[in-house]
Amino acid sequence: MAQPMFDAFQVIADPSRRKMLALLYNDSMTISSLAENFDMSRPAVSKHIKILQSAGFISIKDVGRERYCTLKQEGFNEVREWMNYFDKFWAAKLKNLEALLNNNARN
Repeated sequence: MAQPMFDAFQVIADPSRRKMLALLYNDSMTISSLAENFDMSRPAVSKHIKILQSAGFISIKDVGRERYCTLKQEGFNEVREWMNYFDKFWAAKLKNLEALLNNNARN
């Protein structure tokens, strides 16, 4: 069965998933320890984690009876590429503005 494709922006649009990613910023966490930070059912937390995993934002590793979630770079690539595109766009616009202002200052 093929895994569903997720748009990175739809994945991070949910505030709970963004909070999960933020909680994983410093270190891996068990699913149980992540769930303690949310006022939702364990199945709801598991659903969010599954979406984050399917979209490539996190990986899950079984250690004994615990399942540890860790951030992965893969999921962030689409967001990074989109932001880089607009960084270049604005850098070019600002460079053109600077050239225009320098030209006007000389005249």
